[in-house]
Amino acid sequence: MSNMILDATQLIKMSQSQLDELFRTSPAGDVPRGEGDGTAIIDPGTELADIAAKFVHIFAWKGKVFDPETGQLRNEISPLGIRAIVANVYKGKSWFDGEECIVLDYSQTSLVAHWIRDEIRMVAPGLYLGIVFWDKAKLLNFALAFPQ
Repeated sequence: MSNMILDATQLIKMSQSQLDELFRTSPAGDVPRGEGDGTAIIDPGTELADIAAKFVHIFAWKGKVFDPETGQLRNEISPLGIRAIVANVYKGKSWFDGEECIVLDYSQTSLVAHWIRDEIRMVAPGLYLGIVFWDKAKLLNFALAFPQ
């Protein structure tokens, strides 16, 4: 399935069960480097998904900037793309399925997001599918696209 995925637009069109299966069957991949363009995946497979993704990208969250040397990332937030909300980045076991993933851990680095944990896996070259957890409860998915 992952060979068919070319960009985040295709991920938005998938159902939640298809996204879960794609995440489950994809490798962790390498920890990304640099700026990843973010796409929030809210209510996947519906007409709302595309509208929600565009709204979030314009007004709230644009992506993540990874710095493997420090083992951290910063989110690009607000219409201005301010780099804030730091997370520690490391490989670990997924809360979703117990397999290896790349963990984006806010518990030690952020007052506003200390209860958030993201997990990502590479679903195509330069494209990662993520899950956002709020205290261990799965909240939503997102995609990160890195230039190749």
